[in-house]
Amino acid sequence: MKKVVSEGASVALVDLNLEALRAVEKELALSDERVLSIAADVSKEEDVKNYVEKTVEKFGKIDAFFNNAGVEGKYALVEDYPTDVFDFVLNVNVRGVFLRLKYVIPVMKKQRKGAVLNTASVAGLMGAPGMIAYNTSKHAVIGMTRVVAAELAELGIRINALAPGVINTRMMRQIEENMAPGAAKEVEKAYAEAVPMKRYGNPDEVANVAMFLLSDDAFYVTSSIYTVDGGMLPQ
Repeated sequence: MKKVVSEGASVALVDLNLEALRAVEKELALSDERVLSIAADVSKEEDVKNYVEKTVEKFGKIDAFFNNAGVEGKYALVEDYPTDVFDFVLNVNVRGVFLRLKYVIPVMKKQRKGAVLNTASVAGLMGAPGMIAYNTSKHAVIGMTRVVAAELAELGIRINALAPGVINTRMMRQIEENMAPGAAKEVEKAYAEAVPMKRYGNPDEVANVAMFLLSDDAFYVTSSIYTVDGGMLPQ
């Protein structure tokens, strides 16, 4: 986010927790004219429609959209995986991505320009035992990326996806704990050892690729899935 703001962009921030958004606003040190924070549940259609409308009302357009909300679910074999958790993960990670595309794309069509970046994962390009909901959802995000990119290429609207590997974030801390309660550090060590670069990635390393894909420097790039994984996927 800091990279986007440093380039002069105005931003709309969306999260369930409005207080968390206020903290981000403070960190970014933006004037009121350049930032909009909206509390929303990304799996609820009216919430998504509302925040898109409010964004256009304030800024007049949406040049770039980072479709980034997601949850990890639990770690369990398929026969033990709770159905309600499976439904929750797909509701946020698949339905949520669909709804955001559904309401952002018409804005970009009117502009005849725009860039969307969906957050997938290397989990959408491989199978990871114990993570059927998360893996399924990220395969779906990649599918949606390719479908919508094909629908919009002639209009100059670009749709791409990021596929991060193991990145130092809250989500990875939760996945590690889910896999081995009380022994998360051992899981982290094993994951890092499995990466050819022998370490986790940093959020800034993902942000650098995201900035490129959302910028006009990538104007001829669409329907692409960019891995940011330290070489993990080919292993």
